[in-house]
Amino acid sequence: MTSSTLTPTLPDTRTRLKVTAAHGSPALLSLVAMVVIFSIAVANQPGILSIPGLTLMLMSAVPLVLATQAQMLIMSVGDIDLGIGYLVGFVTVIAATLLQTSPFVGILVLGTIVIAYAALGLIIQKRNVPSIIVTLGMSFVWLGLGLQFLPTPGGEAPAWLAAIGRWRPDWVPAPLVFILIATLVGWLIVRRSRLGTRMRALGSSPATLEKLGWSLTRTRVLTYLIAAGLIIAAGLMLASQTRSGDINSASNFTLMTIAAVILGGGNFSGGRALPLGATLGAVTLGLITVLLSLINLSSSLQSAAQGLIVLAVLAGRVITERAIRS
Repeated sequence: MTSSTLTPTLPDTRTRLKVTAAHGSPALLSLVAMVVIFSIAVANQPGILSIPGLTLMLMSAVPLVLATQAQMLIMSVGDIDLGIGYLVGFVTVIAATLLQTSPFVGILVLGTIVIAYAALGLIIQKRNVPSIIVTLGMSFVWLGLGLQFLPTPGGEAPAWLAAIGRWRPDWVPAPLVFILIATLVGWLIVRRSRLGTRMRALGSSPATLEKLGWSLTRTRVLTYLIAAGLIIAAGLMLASQTRSGDINSASNFTLMTIAAVILGGGNFSGGRALPLGATLGAVTLGLITVLLSLINLSSSLQSAAQGLIVLAVLAGRVITERAIRS
């Protein structure tokens, strides 16, 4: 047998570059879209190019980035969470009520949310129930609980939580620090841990993961546990900014987090998780909302305009990926 038979053929440089470009192009496209939107906003309001201006512009994106990282983890195993929006809102309600009046009880409730999410992962895996059905049903549970605790927006966030929302360093925009931390956490989980590898394997090839001796149930349950922690962090961050609770305060997060993950290079079938791309997608969507407000577009047209911009970016992603493959 010749040595050439024994030696595996390595991909050439061109093939490696095409693979790298295919994986990185969605994030790059989101970055380009973000820069374009930011440039248009600066042209309308030059004062944005300051630490206070950037703080105001990016602040609303922080909870969305955290929630998007959670959605990214769940989508990496091939699931979709349709309850994220109301759960983030429910956390703001808990923060503005129980965490203020009975901190220990509030912490217990937040811990119960984590346990509930672990149970969701267990049910989805063991009973083979579609995640969209389970999480959609839970969204009504979070909505009902939120209305029970706080029927109308109000309450007051604890002083320590409000202090986080008021933090304004002189040397850097505070939201940028929180966004970088959220992205780093997602990157460490997905790219630097064995669990992250198992998450992606569960989404792309569960049979292979099982053959290697890893538990599919354990992987899915841990994914939902970590996602619950990130969702709670998103709710607490939102409460620190609004300093109150409102079950409907993040109702649009459900679709926005899904769109952000897709914009950043994720897919619905699972197997891919790009923390940086997800962050860029979330920030881009957040900037779109700010831009539409700056140009005084009527509220009735903002949702339509936002949708058109998202569709344009997604179309650009499809065209770019096809061009790279060819």
